[in-house]
Amino acid sequence: MTPAEMNLVAELAVSALLVAGGIFLLVGSYALARLPDTMQRLHGPTKSTTLGIGGVLIASMLYFLLAEGTLSIHELLITLFLFLTAPVSANLVAKAYMRRGGPQAGAGRTTHGRPTP
Repeated sequence: MTPAEMNLVAELAVSALLVAGGIFLLVGSYALARLPDTMQRLHGPTKSTTLGIGGVLIASMLYFLLAEGTLSIHELLITLFLFLTAPVSANLVAKAYMRRGGPQAGAGRTTHGRPTP
């Protein structure tokens, strides 16, 4: 089957995964740029961008499976490696930050006169 012969459902599935992945990547990048301290900035790249990259890679796997009939093991391995290493690296960064004596997340900050939860 050539890419021109993919049916509408397959195209919609690949497109939905790409759009969802792009939204997660955008939210994660925005969180990395806008959150105030290191401990809060860890959540942007490790949570949402991991899901975003995973969505894009799964869309790529699905496209090549449906369009060319070949299962791309490379994208599967990259996705697996990413989902295993991103939380571990974020945990190590957080532990190093706390060991160096960085302030705890939310310590001493207020939001519009009220303490942060």
